[in-house]
Amino acid sequence: MIVPDLRTSSHPSAVLWDLDGTLADSEEYHWLSWRDAMRIEGVDLSYDRFLASFGQRNDRILGAWLGQVEPQRMRRIGDWKEAEYRRLAEERGMTPLPGAREWVERLRAAGWKQAIASSAPRLNVETMLRVLQMDRLIDAIVSAEEVSKGKPDPDVFLAAAAALSIPPPRCIVVEDAPAGVEAGRRAGMRTIGVNAKAPLAADLYVTSLADLPADAFDRLLTSA
Repeated sequence: MIVPDLRTSSHPSAVLWDLDGTLADSEEYHWLSWRDAMRIEGVDLSYDRFLASFGQRNDRILGAWLGQVEPQRMRRIGDWKEAEYRRLAEERGMTPLPGAREWVERLRAAGWKQAIASSAPRLNVETMLRVLQMDRLIDAIVSAEEVSKGKPDPDVFLAAAAALSIPPPRCIVVEDAPAGVEAGRRAGMRTIGVNAKAPLAADLYVTSLADLPADAFDRLLTSA
């Protein structure tokens, strides 16, 4: 990883991070918890179908898998799945993806505000940050409960920018999924796509945070 020499801008700026798949690889725990949750419901969930839903809100996921679902049943399934996910994270632990901790720490030291903008429930986000030992590095969290529409709608990123009191044009979104990159674009923000499996239509795309150029964040804002 190139060691960044970030300058502290005279204009407040922010980085809005997705969490699952961007700062930490949580795919296995989500897969196991969704597989078992759906098995209880008598549904044999395939791994490919799970992958197609990754990063979306539970209401959208379950609507696609089960069709019309009563709200009470949807909450019950979702609550069981998320509790199982948190149990796995707590018991088995999590490791930041390459470059994740380094960038979060260096951006904080350089004066950038940082928020988590996630489609996951808040308890999941708080659990992940605590297990990753990154909770004290983040200034704000916006999760599924705080917005009415999930990605690719821009609500979660606009809410995160508001929570930091930073205007959208001064925010950079970092995402690993097409829906998240699209949400950032709709919010009027610059975007960084991080995905080792497939390119993303972001303003800047890399396969790993460790591969980001040293001036990536400053350069994106000055080119906006």
